[in-house]
Amino acid sequence: MIQCLGIDCHDPMTLSAFWREALGWRVTYASDDQHVLEPAEDSPQDGVAADLLFLKVPENKTVKNRLHLDLRPDDQAAEVQRLLSLGAATVDIGQGEQSWVVMADPEGNEFCVLRALTAEELAE
Repeated sequence: MIQCLGIDCHDPMTLSAFWREALGWRVTYASDDQHVLEPAEDSPQDGVAADLLFLKVPENKTVKNRLHLDLRPDDQAAEVQRLLSLGAATVDIGQGEQSWVVMADPEGNEFCVLRALTAEELAE
């Protein structure tokens, strides 16, 4: 079982605040050097999804992430706009025309916003 995903950053408090709002999760541990987010209590993800651990590091991000999060909202366009209002940016990493939108959080970590699943896909 995967307990958590570690995300290096300069400012754990600020970056975890972005992701807390983006995901609707809760802070379960906080110090100057690390913040932990977990799914909202009693949500379907609680106890199932891996925690997000934001770790303070001195170095800057320099290349594309080797691991990133993919979000699948009910309304892709609305979610992209909401994430932009929280401080995310759309980015071009050479993906070309795709059904997903590549974005970056406030520290430049890439993530994708996928299209909603169709009724047929949900029924499978």
